[in-house]
Amino acid sequence: MSIASAKAYIDKAHPKKDGKCSVYIRVISRRKHKSYKTGISLSAKEFDRAMTAKRRTTQETKHQRKIQSFEKKANDVIETLPFFTFPKFEELYLSNRDVVNNIASAFEQYITELREQERIGTAESYEVAKNSIEKFKAGLKFADITPRLLTNYENWMLKQGRSKSTIGIYLRSLRALFNRANIDRSIYPFGEGKGKYSIPTSRNIKKALTLEEIAKLFYYKAKKGTPEQMAKDYWIFIYLCNGLNVKDLCLLKQKNIDGDILRYERSKTIRSKKQSEEIIISLKPEAKAIIKRWGVKNIYPEAYVFPHLEKEMTAVRQRDIVKQVTANINKYIKRTAKEVGIKKPVTTYYARHSFATILRNSGATTEFISEALGHSDLKTTKSYLAGFETDKIHQTTDALTAFAK
Repeated sequence: MSIASAKAYIDKAHPKKDGKCSVYIRVISRRKHKSYKTGISLSAKEFDRAMTAKRRTTQETKHQRKIQSFEKKANDVIETLPFFTFPKFEELYLSNRDVVNNIASAFEQYITELREQERIGTAESYEVAKNSIEKFKAGLKFADITPRLLTNYENWMLKQGRSKSTIGIYLRSLRALFNRANIDRSIYPFGEGKGKYSIPTSRNIKKALTLEEIAKLFYYKAKKGTPEQMAKDYWIFIYLCNGLNVKDLCLLKQKNIDGDILRYERSKTIRSKKQSEEIIISLKPEAKAIIKRWGVKNIYPEAYVFPHLEKEMTAVRQRDIVKQVTANINKYIKRTAKEVGIKKPVTTYYARHSFATILRNSGATTEFISEALGHSDLKTTKSYLAGFETDKIHQTTDALTAFAK
């Protein structure tokens, strides 16, 4: 008989925003232990009532039975093992347990994987999607997700005042879980045509400034060394550097700079590409001046260009820093925009959209722009950037500072 035991517990040390905590099954063997998610979230009081109360409500009894089913499954697996090892236990316990078919559990399992891969932003996005779907209807299984239910969820979200864009983001996360799971294709609810649910898309609202508006920001004289100056400079840097996002700005290293060319891979898509695909940027004098003004004086190839991240930072800490830098840029660039008479809620997204729009209006090809932005999901444009010579990159992107000539 295996020397191991399994027992349910609630993780009170890490409560969620709604005050509830995750319920786990802890397996102990020879003073070593590992925990396994059940997909159940309860308040500490709800857990204690379900597991210890002499008189339970109907709901408390349901909680108890569900938790005990996980305990029983784990202990049954332990009993079948002549010699207990965690890998063998997991092979049997995780293969057929009901939690695999539970939507919330599938979300949590993938969220755990994302965090282990240090994809913190994506993990947070899936967490929000999971919470929304659970709020709509808790305890859903894959077989429950039908086109009709998805339509009801969409309508419910619209009544909550949520946009179609938000609904699309959440349901694309759910669709990704379907694609990851070994689900019978006959119950796959997503797609086009009769009997399928089509995820809504919203019309993309253009977030671009005109060249004249960009000139107002470019020539604005902020006081040296102030947050206003840094925000303005970073916004201009993003605009000039193919609309790179703030995370990629913070992650830039000295090795990415090669004279008048900046080469980097988008952190957002790097894991999804089978082959490394660099984004090549023409590093304008104005961008170089911003690096000189705010960059770290370090020639070590692995040194960060800008002084925000450190080598030993955790992915979670990096995420927090990037969010703070983004918030600061947006806070002060909005003030500057208002001061120079721009009646738009300018943010870092405006820098990215402005980069694409100004190039498009200057006659640059869609292929060039798509590759410059790093749109790896556009199959028709993936192979084009390699065809542009460095001189062509410089020539085409000169349009970004046409106002300075």
